[in-house]
Amino acid sequence: MNEDRFDIIIGGGGFVGLAFALGLAKSAPGLFRVAIVEKMSADTAKEGRFDGRSVALIPAAQHMLEALGLWDRISGDAQPVETIEITDSQLEMPVRTPLLSFGEENSTDSPLAYIIENALLRRALYEAVDTLDNVKIISPVSARDITLDEAGARVMLDNGQTLIGRLLVAADGRQSALSKMAGFKTVKWESGQAAITGTVAHEHPHHGRAVQHFLPSGPFAILPMTGNRSSIVWTEREREARRIMELGEAQQIEEIEKRMGFDLGKLSISAKLFFYPLTMTLARSFVKPRIALAGDAAHGLHWIAGQGLNHGLKDVAALTEVLTDAGRLGLDPGDVSILERYERWRRFDSASSAMASAALNRMFANDIMPLRMARQFGLGIVNRLPLLKSFLKQEAAGLTGELPKLLRGELA
Repeated sequence: MNEDRFDIIIGGGGFVGLAFALGLAKSAPGLFRVAIVEKMSADTAKEGRFDGRSVALIPAAQHMLEALGLWDRISGDAQPVETIEITDSQLEMPVRTPLLSFGEENSTDSPLAYIIENALLRRALYEAVDTLDNVKIISPVSARDITLDEAGARVMLDNGQTLIGRLLVAADGRQSALSKMAGFKTVKWESGQAAITGTVAHEHPHHGRAVQHFLPSGPFAILPMTGNRSSIVWTEREREARRIMELGEAQQIEEIEKRMGFDLGKLSISAKLFFYPLTMTLARSFVKPRIALAGDAAHGLHWIAGQGLNHGLKDVAALTEVLTDAGRLGLDPGDVSILERYERWRRFDSASSAMASAALNRMFANDIMPLRMARQFGLGIVNRLPLLKSFLKQEAAGLTGELPKLLRGELA
């Protein structure tokens, strides 16, 4: 039989799956033999070709990548976010005055976040993992079926190969096939909105400034990238978003300028726009015997929180520490009593973030004048309270609460 045995099988070789394998290998060298099942080919993953999509890394995530020895590989391609401005206005307003800002009060602080192209981060992760002796990347393949029992986790692949492990970690995204195969129940919220993402080049430098315009149809974010480029992520009602996607480039730029303004000079689209219907998903449980969910397979958050990848990396840090602690004691990593520690660590934070982002989106995505006035008054008050702003900044940086070691910059 074409079988191969491992300690841990990871379904999904994206950011979360690769970071998890790297975390295990660096924290506990030689303790676990790991397989990653990924449908993307190795050549595509290594290519690192820019496709217009970028991610924001909060300081806690940056600490983790430093601990894993990855930060030096990507720091030159990561744009620091020095200031963040938040506005709340109507679309037709010619000037949008910031109501709340972060970063300008203390220029000696570390950056608020880092923006890096998806493809570059994934390539760096893939290259780092590909050199590890105890990690095997199996691609391009997908899981066809799974069996979970006391003997272990059995994963049947579409190439005829079967993998046997003590634990299966589903890190295969929001539409996780592995989660469905294992019978996990998921709560889903439809928003009726869609996100349009892409990258624009502009005439003037951005000076590391990120802006979030709260507009009646949804937020419009401008995130600085290396060079005179910015990543844009804007939310529209789904019908309007589809209309914009069908426009020609010149008309799309006009729509972008309505929301972005003219502070950065002449604009051009440097990579194609992407369209994503916006939903939120949250698994009712994160673990069962022999299987754990991580990343978007466990919690697909509304992008308004800006925390999707960062929450996935928090999962990685927590699960790495839980399994490393258990493995050093000679315990079975697939034992549900061990996995429940990971679930307790991560599920409340994920659920509260999901609820908070949904509430924030509902509160701002309207044009009711009394509510707008209340929002603006509240943001103005927060902007005048340094201690509250400092707490919110630490919370957004992922530096509050009980942090796993990796998020503190230490190996588990």
